[in-house]
Amino acid sequence: MIIQSICLLDQLDKDLNTFAMRVREWYCWHFPELRELVKDNYLFARCAAFIQDRTSLTEDKLPELTEIVMDEDLAKQIVHASKLSMGMECSPVDMLNISQFTSRMVALAEYRKQLFQYLQEKMATVAPNLATLIGETVAARLISKAGSLTSLAKCPASTVQILGAEKALFRALKTKGNTPKYGLIYHSTFIGRAAAKNKGRISRYLANKCAIASRIDSFIEEPTTLYGEKLRDQVEERLNFYDTG
Repeated sequence: MIIQSICLLDQLDKDLNTFAMRVREWYCWHFPELRELVKDNYLFARCAAFIQDRTSLTEDKLPELTEIVMDEDLAKQIVHASKLSMGMECSPVDMLNISQFTSRMVALAEYRKQLFQYLQEKMATVAPNLATLIGETVAARLISKAGSLTSLAKCPASTVQILGAEKALFRALKTKGNTPKYGLIYHSTFIGRAAAKNKGRISRYLANKCAIASRIDSFIEEPTTLYGEKLRDQVEERLNFYDTG
């Protein structure tokens, strides 16, 4: 279930980005000023689904619009911009199609949130220590790449470190170049916070702790996050040591 969930989550992210671009391009023919006022794709789609025809947006709808954008000043700017908009007029049929598409994109974004919540609950049951150490998303991707939690537990730390970077590894071996320092664990917050010169060292240390956490999760009888919290504290200490010297 975890493998299927994380694969679906990644696919939804790609699809939502594509749909968000389409919503922006489509609706901005009618209300181009909204593009500059609302930067977030999800909020833009919700605004477009709520406003629909910009000429129908009045002061009476301000409370509902404020609830969507969570900013009263921004809602007032949107209402003001709708009155002075340079966008073209839309026929009822065109607006109906735009409205249906934006509503479906919003529904898909809501489902994505529910799926992520389901993944968090599933990871808390199956691999609580690994999820506590590096986060649910990265942990789920590691399990998906390995094939199962048991397969991940059998992997040495050196394999966990470059899991997801197989192409770069074999290319480096073929050309006798430098091998990759990290694979999927690069998306962990620890790697992002480390200085450029320390990324390789912290990724090696983090992969070691991930291997320990996956083995604990694979063979422990009662799910607990205690080991994951201790391992995370150890990685934090090592990261601080690298930064401060």
